[in-house]
Amino acid sequence: MQSYTGPEFFKGHGTENDFVVLPDPRGELELTPDRVRALCDRRRGLGGDGVLRVVPTALLDEPAPGDVPSGAWFMDYRNADGSVAEMCGNGVRVFARYLVEAGLVSAGEFVVGTRAGARTVGVGPQGRVTVDMGAAVVRGHSSVTVDGYAMSALSVDLGNPHLVCLTGEVSELDLSVRPGYDPELFPQGVNIELVEPLDGERIRMRVYERGVGETRSCGTGTVAATAAVVRAAGEERGSRIVLVPGGVVEVEVTPETSTLTGPAELVAHGRLDAAWWSCPEGTPLTVSGVDR
Repeated sequence: MQSYTGPEFFKGHGTENDFVVLPDPRGELELTPDRVRALCDRRRGLGGDGVLRVVPTALLDEPAPGDVPSGAWFMDYRNADGSVAEMCGNGVRVFARYLVEAGLVSAGEFVVGTRAGARTVGVGPQGRVTVDMGAAVVRGHSSVTVDGYAMSALSVDLGNPHLVCLTGEVSELDLSVRPGYDPELFPQGVNIELVEPLDGERIRMRVYERGVGETRSCGTGTVAATAAVVRAAGEERGSRIVLVPGGVVEVEVTPETSTLTGPAELVAHGRLDAAWWSCPEGTPLTVSGVDR
């Protein structure tokens, strides 16, 4: 009989931006790029846009930002290609939902640690989560090339980099190939948002995420998109309902900070096979029974 003695996992998503959640309360799991890529592979792994390791900040194997309390749970986020990322708005909602469901924190407001700094989250009924995303910092203008078209883009920093393009019908553009951008300005890559303003309350967005490709949603991207639209309207603060392929979120931006509100779902729970965890490149993935 198969022995499932490898790490425990959960699977979750925020507006269909999906993640593998790995609880690591003792700070023992080593997230190699190979393991992350294998976990996120949709044919030979569990599938996901990224991996969220749940580790106490005090046991983190790198210095945490100074504003993160040592007693907070830290979201060690990795992109699907194995690269380390600073922040993920949909991921932190799933992370917060997991903390509440696992009994590690109480529902309501609490702080989550990220590489972009401390983030205050609030978990409400039906898994709806609000995240204080910090200030959306506008860096200036650049350009991108999407589907053969050159577009002006606004650089917005949410702890991770974004280039926001305000355009027309976003569904007509091909995002199967990575858009072009200036690698000297973004040596670690950049998230690229295509944004179509619909009216004074709603915008539509598609996104190409660095290290992943086109995804169904991007939390920090929805905040960057809202900041760009509000700025284009000549305003310093405002809110928008953001329609992404995976659902709907609500964003509010001010000069001081921003908030992102949307759903977070946990859909599966199991345990990885120990042999696979030891050699993810050479062993077929097996998991214990899914119970959600």
